[in-house]
Amino acid sequence: MSEAPSPAPSVGLFVTCLVDLFRPSVGFAAVKLLEDAGCTVDAPMAQTCCGQPAYNSGDRQDARAIAEQTIAAFESFDYVVAPSGSCAGMLKKHYPPLFRGDAAWEARAGAFSEKVFELTGFLVDILGVRSVPAAAARSATYHDSCSGLRELGIRQQPRVLLSSVEGLRLTEMAEADVCCGFGGTFCVKYSEISNAIVEKKTANIAASGADMLLAGDLGCLMNMAGKLKRQGSGTEVRHVAEVLAGMTDSPPIGGR
Repeated sequence: MSEAPSPAPSVGLFVTCLVDLFRPSVGFAAVKLLEDAGCTVDAPMAQTCCGQPAYNSGDRQDARAIAEQTIAAFESFDYVVAPSGSCAGMLKKHYPPLFRGDAAWEARAGAFSEKVFELTGFLVDILGVRSVPAAAARSATYHDSCSGLRELGIRQQPRVLLSSVEGLRLTEMAEADVCCGFGGTFCVKYSEISNAIVEKKTANIAASGADMLLAGDLGCLMNMAGKLKRQGSGTEVRHVAEVLAGMTDSPPIGGR
């Protein structure tokens, strides 16, 4: 007697504020990648911000209130996936300490954090995806965003998937793992330092010779795209999910 097929894993897509407001195509690309990998995907309407701006500003009370709402909206799913290492890092690493010692919430926050993943990490490490049916006859370089790299260990996963994109030539830039200068509210509070950091980053992007810049965090991408545009660069800037999903019809980040 044959065994019944395993049910498709259910994924709650944490869209992120920036994707929702500025780049919905990244959300649609994430859904395509997850569904192609055999998942059922939903994006709960009750989701809002991950709470990181409040958390990073020291406002633990509002950060916790947001965390409670997020946990309640997503805890019925098998997995919670975000196309952002920054937001995924907040959900996975910083939610549990907000509830430490709270008998009613500590276990819920811990269970929630265990099923949170960044998009490319989830595809490669959990689902075992190694290739995607996409094509892009381009040269590209990849920026490792700070939170995804340092909090979640996201480095090889996007590169594994990008290596399968037909026609894509990946050229590593110097200091790919160095901050771009965005840092959320950092770029507002310390604008001169932020600008100096992103100038070094765009110099490395140009030196790579690639005509397309990719990353997994929209905040970083918007910051670098803005600087590149002000410098008159023709480098195309995209979220990695758009390329992996073969959804590159929309204008690049920052416009043409």
